[in-house]
Amino acid sequence: MKFSQLIDKDVFIKGFKVGKIKDIIVDSENWKVTHLELELSKEASESVLGIKPALLESARNKLAISALEKGSACCTDSGIELKVSKGQLGIYLRPL
Repeated sequence: MKFSQLIDKDVFIKGFKVGKIKDIIVDSENWKVTHLELELSKEASESVLGIKPALLESARNKLAISALEKGSACCTDSGIELKVSKGQLGIYLRPL
């Protein structure tokens, strides 16, 4: 899959919209993708992180790639499905 195909894809956990992919973070030492930069949905910001996003701006966080299933299991027509539960999501998110 090309990077360009991931940009603006929705990210879900069992139907719960976590957010939208805005960028991809690469470890330049090892040339490996380490994180996805997400624009979190309002619901994810409030329920997972306990923060209210700014009125005109969505919260952005980086999501560790380890939260995704390997292979095509994570990628659906509607977006990217995470392998972690909603309760575990906070472990995989970090501020930018």
